[in-house]
Amino acid sequence: MQSSYNRLTTQQWEIMKKILPVKQKGKYKLRDIVDAILWQLRIGDQWRNLPDNFPKWGSVYYFFRKWKSNGTLEMLNISLNKMERIRQGKEETPSLLSIDSQSIKSGPFTHLDKGIDGNKKINGRKRHVITDTAGLIWGVIVGAANQADGVVASEVVEPLLGYLDRMEKILADDAYKKTFMKWVEGNIAGLEVEISSAPPSSKGFVPIKWRWVTERTFGIFNFFRRLDKDYEKTTESQESWILWQNCQMILNRITK
Repeated sequence: MQSSYNRLTTQQWEIMKKILPVKQKGKYKLRDIVDAILWQLRIGDQWRNLPDNFPKWGSVYYFFRKWKSNGTLEMLNISLNKMERIRQGKEETPSLLSIDSQSIKSGPFTHLDKGIDGNKKINGRKRHVITDTAGLIWGVIVGAANQADGVVASEVVEPLLGYLDRMEKILADDAYKKTFMKWVEGNIAGLEVEISSAPPSSKGFVPIKWRWVTERTFGIFNFFRRLDKDYEKTTESQESWILWQNCQMILNRITK
């Protein structure tokens, strides 16, 4: 995995510009806008401290918010996921997925959508992520840390129904056993939820078949300073950074 920030290569930009709306008129090149967003993802600085060799922070932030709100970021993420799966010799979309959550502390200026995860003793937010067996992120919802996993899971899965037509099974732990399984049974015909957890007597991290890739994804977040804690005022911004992180990882793999 790339351990430091590098600007987009020509090969990486050639891939991205086929997906992004590059014909938009503006003062700055979209390649420089994307570079600035990925710099923020890796370095984790305040928007207003964006270095002078990038476009003005207000312009970068405008596109950061716009691409999340109009679906451009989700489209980019899905397209890159499909490209990476094909590169690995897999079908374009997955049939087996894994869902899990990660509670994280919030920064000092984060006030909305916060709560306390009583099990992990964390005051902040919770990332609900669904990945395939390659660790690629297909869906993410961020909310208060006191939200129950089984309740939020339906919000993560429902948007996937429009384009993951091969989805057959979702792996989850005991937190999803009641509410989420009941929702799936009542709303999605043919989709199986398989509950798999570490033995009660086990100590420390115990890798569970296929579900460990989601845990690995959470671990990779720590290499991106914007994700090592939740510094965002809105949950939508945190969701955006997670999708940008997935896009960055795929670009590095495809063009390695």
